Amino acid sequence: MTYDAMKLNRTEFGNPSNKGNVLSETEAFGLLEDWVENDKLIVHMRQVGHLLRSYATKLGFSEEDQYRWFLAGLLHDADWEKWPETHCHKIIEELEKREIDPEIIHAIASHGPRYFGVEPVSLMDKMLYAFDELSGFVHAYSLMRPNGYEGMEVKGVKKRLKDKTFAAQVSREDIADASARAAIPVEELIQFVIDHQARALD
Repeated sequence: MTYDAMKLNRTEFGNPSNKGNVLSETEAFGLLEDWVENDKLIVHMRQVGHLLRSYATKLGFSEEDQYRWFLAGLLHDADWEKWPETHCHKIIEELEKREIDPEIIHAIASHGPRYFGVEPVSLMDKMLYAFDELSGFVHAYSLMRPNGYEGMEVKGVKKRLKDKTFAAQVSREDIADASARAAIPVEELIQFVIDHQARALD
């Protein structure tokens, strides 16, 4: 499969004058209700949103910033189900039309640099990229464990990462690349996901 149709062919997104503008939680979930029927995809986006908000909280960011990080994670795959061939284009256009904070839009545009051609620059960008594939992988691992996330250890996740047949659709290359770009060891990222993801759907 080639990813040429996914390339965004630009690096500027949104209008700087819209800084701070966000969708309300009702609007954001309303958008997902309109665009996404796959419950597993909804779970994934909610988990990534929760991880991003948790990480922003850990860094001591304001509630407004925590929410902006959450939105970036919640909406990053919103157009994947309906428009997989041009994934990212539709959600970016929609958020630009709604005059949403350009930092949120850029984070979404850069969550897969080799697909969309946009480099993660800000910390929000890098952490969305870092948590995206890893979140899905850890969740897949939790589903095969009798106790889910309870008692899960980093070494167990790493062992599964080495097994290319397990959750084969998850890109190990992207996980390693995202870890390097964020300058955070994969082990530390895995531990953060284990510690926080179980509560994402509460």
